[in-house]
Amino acid sequence: MTAGSDVANNGNASGRVITDWNPEDAAYWQHTGQRIATRNLIISIPALILAFSVWVMFSAVSISLPRVGFDFSTDQLFWLVALPSLSGATLRIFYSFVIPIFGGRRWTALSTASLLLPTVWLGFAVQDPGTPFWVFVCIAILCGFGGANFSSSMSNISFFYPKQRQGMALGLNAGLGNVGVSLAQLVIPLVITVGLFGALGGGPQTATEGGQLFLQNAGWIWVPAIAIVAILAWFGMNDLSSARSSFAEQAVIFRRKHNWLMCWLYIGTFGSYIGFSAGFPMLVKSQFPEVNPMTYAFIGPLLGALMRSVGGSLADRWGGARLTFWVFALMIAALLAVLHFLPDAGQGGNFTGFLLSFMALFVLSGIGNGSTFRMIPVIFRTLHERLSATADSAGKAAAARQASIESAAVVGFSGAIGAYGGFFIPKSYGSSITLTGSPDMALYGFIAFYLTCLGVTWWWYYRRGAETAC
Repeated sequence: MTAGSDVANNGNASGRVITDWNPEDAAYWQHTGQRIATRNLIISIPALILAFSVWVMFSAVSISLPRVGFDFSTDQLFWLVALPSLSGATLRIFYSFVIPIFGGRRWTALSTASLLLPTVWLGFAVQDPGTPFWVFVCIAILCGFGGANFSSSMSNISFFYPKQRQGMALGLNAGLGNVGVSLAQLVIPLVITVGLFGALGGGPQTATEGGQLFLQNAGWIWVPAIAIVAILAWFGMNDLSSARSSFAEQAVIFRRKHNWLMCWLYIGTFGSYIGFSAGFPMLVKSQFPEVNPMTYAFIGPLLGALMRSVGGSLADRWGGARLTFWVFALMIAALLAVLHFLPDAGQGGNFTGFLLSFMALFVLSGIGNGSTFRMIPVIFRTLHERLSATADSAGKAAAARQASIESAAVVGFSGAIGAYGGFFIPKSYGSSITLTGSPDMALYGFIAFYLTCLGVTWWWYYRRGAETAC
């Protein structure tokens, strides 16, 4: 296949299907594969940024709903923050398997376009203070489409890159995609203060403290970009026929022990990242009421997002298991620091120390996101190399293909399971505060969980003689 042969291979009805894809061949990668993979990654990243932005919209919107006349309780507002993570995590389970069935180009375009549903609906709903709570519940659940897109996006990109480059590629896709969390928390508080869309966007709402807000802009601001990126994905990305497989071929991961082990570890890395991102503003508001949480809310998610690609790169160099082990050890130390700087019974506390400790948690969770994803393709490649050790060349090639299919499925499925952290962490804060008056109980629970992650990483992947060293 020559450098220009992707055009020939794309000569079917869809116009973008590649029937001959072999990124593990060094010559093919240099002359053809890298260019195609890069183009798909360049389009995938902004699609994922928008997905994450929509996913966490309510972390910034919920705080402002009472300001424009919505009479929702604090518990109801917490539910609006948590529900997108719950629905997104659940949908990720299904999205984990769709790329080999429908194709990356088609699914990326359609799943990006689906983000128009919650953004447009929110733009209308917030303009009427009489809009019932159940409507916002529906919109929050639809925001889960954004969270679900992560699993299909990561699975898709994994097919385009050779194994030795997947750490950096997946780190860039996920890391820059995660920037959407901080982007939403930075942009929404700004755009709701001005009438960006004039009469087309609707009139302002009167804020309880005086002045005017355009809360509909929290939804409208994403609509043009979503439409543009969906079109770019449809016409600029590719479907790989070599990546096609049935659900049955992918479902074998449910019998793989390492699938479940990596899901556990990913709850500790990505689950922590998205959970801390969603819960941080409300945690600050409850523990340091004199501080405006939206002044700082975007910083941690941004640091964590940028560190994801760093984590992938470092894992390529040092090994994923080694890096993941030390990430969990340092996260335990950072949580102990957070506990030290929290107020005691509403008294004392040090916000600067609390903020710095939490920023360390964001950085470490971001690095861990990259390192755990680096581990997955290595684990499944090693597994299938062992299983096909006595096979002929055709058997080894089939094993390599199955390893690619399974690792992509595990990337998506572990992302689904990990995303439940976005629901449980904020709810753990709320439950702990309700039961004990402080979030300490929740934080000690996180420490206990990270200790189990340390044990899993060390025993199966890091220690000398580990079953699958990576």
